[in-house]
Amino acid sequence: MIALSPRASGARVKRLTRPLYLYAALEDFVLLYPVYALLFADHGLSVPEISSLFVIGAVCGMLLEVPSGAWADAVSRRLLLSVGPLLSAVGYALWFLVPAYWSFALGFVLWSAGSSLRSGSMEALVYEELDHLGEAGRYATVMGRVRAIGLVAVAAATAAATPVLSVGGYFALGVASVLTCVLCALTGMALPEHRAASARHEDASGYVAVLRAGLGEVRDNRPVRVALLLVAVVTAVWGGLEEYVPLLAAATGVSEATVPLLVLIVWGGVAVGGLLAGVANRMPVRAFSAVLALASLVMAAGALTERPAGLVAVGAGFCVFQLASVIADARLQRRITGPSRATVTSFAGIGMDAGTVVVYGVYAALSPFAAHGVIFALFAAPYLCVAAALAYGSAPAPPASTGSR
Repeated sequence: MIALSPRASGARVKRLTRPLYLYAALEDFVLLYPVYALLFADHGLSVPEISSLFVIGAVCGMLLEVPSGAWADAVSRRLLLSVGPLLSAVGYALWFLVPAYWSFALGFVLWSAGSSLRSGSMEALVYEELDHLGEAGRYATVMGRVRAIGLVAVAAATAAATPVLSVGGYFALGVASVLTCVLCALTGMALPEHRAASARHEDASGYVAVLRAGLGEVRDNRPVRVALLLVAVVTAVWGGLEEYVPLLAAATGVSEATVPLLVLIVWGGVAVGGLLAGVANRMPVRAFSAVLALASLVMAAGALTERPAGLVAVGAGFCVFQLASVIADARLQRRITGPSRATVTSFAGIGMDAGTVVVYGVYAALSPFAAHGVIFALFAAPYLCVAAALAYGSAPAPPASTGSR
């Protein structure tokens, strides 16, 4: 950590956040996102075959999370943040240049590999760069903005995909997506990284040592394990439910053309949650637990109304769930003490992926017997449990500095 004047510190923080925010926007501004399932279907794939591609991507992501996290700790995190989008670009190129089941599957493998390289690496780089400047307290604010920017980029890509598709077809969408990934990789190279050379290990023995250190910290550090569990639970539940928001919106009886507008309301809530994360991170633990409990009840009540206005309440609940995700991540970063920060953070990624799969399974099992609103309301229960654990737990989160001077 270095001591800087407020003006110098602010300038150094901007050297991190400016390319970081651009990176976040480019990472999610992929025009193929909204329509890749249609691309697969138009080339003859059945629904089970398309579902199998999703499974391939999810499994590859889970398998690669920790190995890629250890690699980020052993070498340069900036390097991995630059390589990751290039792997995704190759995967997208396969989809529209040689459309077939095998190329779609390989594309998902490459996309998952690229995402795994970025997962853990970004959080570790941002936290340690801010800590290097004595501004670790800004972490929740910065990462909240990163997530909000990503959501806005997805919405913008969705809006842009339709006219581009009508003019140039899937080829134009694919070319635009590949170019965006290349720009994202170049932006990643502009990120600052001040890790000491001694913290990097270029050989295999160094990689194994980093991996062991990360596994050891998860095994021996109970506060880290608790923080990992918190990240996984608060992120996986709403992250899984988000996929079913269009179905919840359609169940209110609105026209198909109105469904995207209702979905956009919920997305707006999530984006606002990211922007408010820095403020919420300074709330007392019990106060925030009360807000989280209230948000879960509001979300449940909104879903149960089965009315379009209820989506506003769902969006408000998701706003707080996003807050909780960012705060849980900040809590985890503060509790990691060893050198394998990206490795440990990758365990959170595995937990989130596994938790999301559980949400999908439970939702599918309940869907023949319960309405979408009822299922959404039932998933408020995990957040009530988390709120109770935060309020009455014996080990409250370490206080976070505000980053002000």
